[in-house]
Amino acid sequence: MEKKSHFIKREFPQKEVPAALLVLLLVTVLLLNGLLYLYLSNFYGSSGRADTDPSLCPFGYFKLGPVKNCSRWLSCEAINKEVRKLKCVGEGAVKKVFLSEWKENKVVLSQLTNPELQEDFLHGLKMLKALQSKHVVRLLGYCEQQFTILTEYHPLGSLRGLNETLHMPKYRGLNTWHRRFMLAIDYVSIIHFLHSSPLGTLVMCDSNDLDKVLSQYLLTSDFHILVNDLDALPLVNRSAGILVKCGHRELQGEFVAPEQHWPHGEEVPFDDDLMPPYDEKTDIWKIPEVSNFFLGHVEGSDIARLHLFDIHAACKKEDPAERPSAQEVLDTYRKVLTLLIREAAMPGTREML
Repeated sequence: MEKKSHFIKREFPQKEVPAALLVLLLVTVLLLNGLLYLYLSNFYGSSGRADTDPSLCPFGYFKLGPVKNCSRWLSCEAINKEVRKLKCVGEGAVKKVFLSEWKENKVVLSQLTNPELQEDFLHGLKMLKALQSKHVVRLLGYCEQQFTILTEYHPLGSLRGLNETLHMPKYRGLNTWHRRFMLAIDYVSIIHFLHSSPLGTLVMCDSNDLDKVLSQYLLTSDFHILVNDLDALPLVNRSAGILVKCGHRELQGEFVAPEQHWPHGEEVPFDDDLMPPYDEKTDIWKIPEVSNFFLGHVEGSDIARLHLFDIHAACKKEDPAERPSAQEVLDTYRKVLTLLIREAAMPGTREML
């Protein structure tokens, strides 16, 4: 009897300890999930990519820097009197860009350079005014008569310089799969915003190669993305039979979607009148290459690519109708980010359970 009693006392704690550890593990997982939910709610809401921004001013007004009050968009007179050019920082086919100063604030002044492209310039201004949101660079003023646009200055410049920025000592700590993945989510969020904009479904046509795509977006100081160049943003309206063509020249290369290629073979010379139009799914085709650039080659980026394989394969469907919408891509990106953060927070959890 004594031996039996002694045996029971020794066996009892051996049975209870694993159960206690399991309960502790489950509680830890629940707490981590709660923290993850709060983090992602903050990321998707207040800190980044909501379409509405409580800091934005009413239409026709802007707020710059620490100033609390909104100012009216600067007029031709105000731009001429109050804005001082500092230096030219870029020039494209449509406009020349100057780093400038307004009331001790650095700003960007864009001016038309080619009179033949006035229509493109004014279209870009129209889009900039109508699409003001957390996805679009802030408009500070304009002068249609002088073909001038004034916007907020972002010192990190366009996304073309992303890798160089992340290798600077100041930003090296941000060169992680997590931060890079969030930039990819920003990009897809902008595509979704354009495809469901207040004006209708808009196609980002200035995107015939990766470098051109990256030049259309700015990197903010808090490492988010803004679309900056809206000169080539035509409208798709399927119900009205309105599709688009990105320019009037033949497009080549694997970066552009198959439906953007000349369909009649090399034996037939390119003729814009014979080129079939297409819809916004051309933007979806390009998402995998752009995201691949964002993810870079840091620890964890290949795991992210693996989780995105299926959605990226769907983006590359030859038939545009079979490709996912920007909303579906965005939803998948967010789910993958949640999964990766959970796995990073609790390595080996699946095996333990």
